[in-house]
Amino acid sequence: MATASAARAKAPAKKKDAVQVAAPSRREFLFYIWGASMALLAGETVAGLFFFLLPRFRAGTFGGVFTVSGEDVPPIGADPVNEPAGRFWMSNTEQGYLSLFQVCTHLGCLPKWVPTNNRFECPCHGSKFEATGKYIEGPAPRSLDRFPTTIIFEDGTTVTTNSAGDPVPLNGKRILKIEVDTGNRIRRPGREL
Repeated sequence: MATASAARAKAPAKKKDAVQVAAPSRREFLFYIWGASMALLAGETVAGLFFFLLPRFRAGTFGGVFTVSGEDVPPIGADPVNEPAGRFWMSNTEQGYLSLFQVCTHLGCLPKWVPTNNRFECPCHGSKFEATGKYIEGPAPRSLDRFPTTIIFEDGTTVTTNSAGDPVPLNGKRILKIEVDTGNRIRRPGREL
């Protein structure tokens, strides 16, 4: 008998509680795929919105600082010069230099300089503005908006526009360069009659 019990002792023990893992069902598989695709879609949406809303203003693009050579500034009393990339007009009047936003304050059309009338005229609804951007007539609620401007003269002096964006007198000095900050628009008050 000793041999029979020794044989039983040598025999491998039977697995009583073996856990069997079943493969996921088709329903579970589709649930996991659906969840993963929704998570991927949500991640793409969040990343897209983040990069869309993130401001990316660089020098030389609208919303950044534009540097204009002093040679490009119009002489006093000459027609304003358009800077299409910066969306502003460079106007040099008797009162001084200023940078005017290129968009009409009525409905956002682009007023053009009309040299025969010596004023800006909006082609959409007929608003009219002086070379300083001052309102003349039409449905526009206020004068043209302005941009803060820093003028660097050849003698090394620097002048910056005030908070109202008033013209900067040049006093006969030669301009080295002008820096126009298109990211900070100065809204003009109501109609200045």
